[in-house]
Amino acid sequence: MTVVARLACDQPTAERLAAYLGESLDNAICAAFEDDGGQWRLSVHFPAPPNEAALRAQVALAAGEAAAAALSIERVEDIDWVAQSLAGLRPVRAGRFLLHGAHDRASVRQNDIGIEIEAALAFGTGHHGTTRGCLLALADLAKRRRAARVLDIGTGSGVLAIAAAKRLHARVVASDIDRVAVEAARGNARLNRAAPAITFVRAAGTKARAIAAGGPYDLIFANILLGPLTRLAAPLARLAASRARIVLSGLLPAHANAALAIYRAQGFVVERRIPLEGWVTLVMKQP
Repeated sequence: MTVVARLACDQPTAERLAAYLGESLDNAICAAFEDDGGQWRLSVHFPAPPNEAALRAQVALAAGEAAAAALSIERVEDIDWVAQSLAGLRPVRAGRFLLHGAHDRASVRQNDIGIEIEAALAFGTGHHGTTRGCLLALADLAKRRRAARVLDIGTGSGVLAIAAAKRLHARVVASDIDRVAVEAARGNARLNRAAPAITFVRAAGTKARAIAAGGPYDLIFANILLGPLTRLAAPLARLAASRARIVLSGLLPAHANAALAIYRAQGFVVERRIPLEGWVTLVMKQP
């Protein structure tokens, strides 16, 4: 038996909670989906009973007290929730990028940059505003400037690293603190024929020799939460090349101004702000 938390809500709330809880909960599988009746739902599956009070507090932070109170938690029969939840996801477009599952390969058009993501225990399918916001930022930046060296902190399933390697033909270093995420990202890079351009590293923040050796970076992605973004501001500033861009995501609207202030203190200025599905992605540049 596993434990599942469920919530019936609107689409933006379901997708925002799935992204936020997927980042902040260990060993949980989060999915936002539309049922046969047109109702959007959030499902969070746990291998063991979670701390209910802590879970409701996180839901309240991202979606309000009413959503936290409406959350139901129950035991269910154990099945492959990862494969089941990802199998029904529709392709997601961000500029020329099209993220899809194996069941939607036919959706990739001639000029698309297709990225296929397998069902795996790693966050970042592109179906949430955080990852999609970063992809939109990348699509825009790729039209205006070249980045030869790219860093992706908190790579998850490797979507951003793969997208940068394919669109920019850049050398990419991608890191994650989670071993499962690193292995899933490496597999996705092989699947998308981007593995030779990407160095995957298991590391906390920037604490890895391969990260230091790959810099300075012309483009840095940090699709994580406000706390880690705060701690990484100074290390990322040291890794940034002259006139580098840094793309920050995983930010709730209430957190965006705090992130702006922290990175401005490191000499960055805001270039673009992308609000999407209840999340904010910030593009900042080094003057």
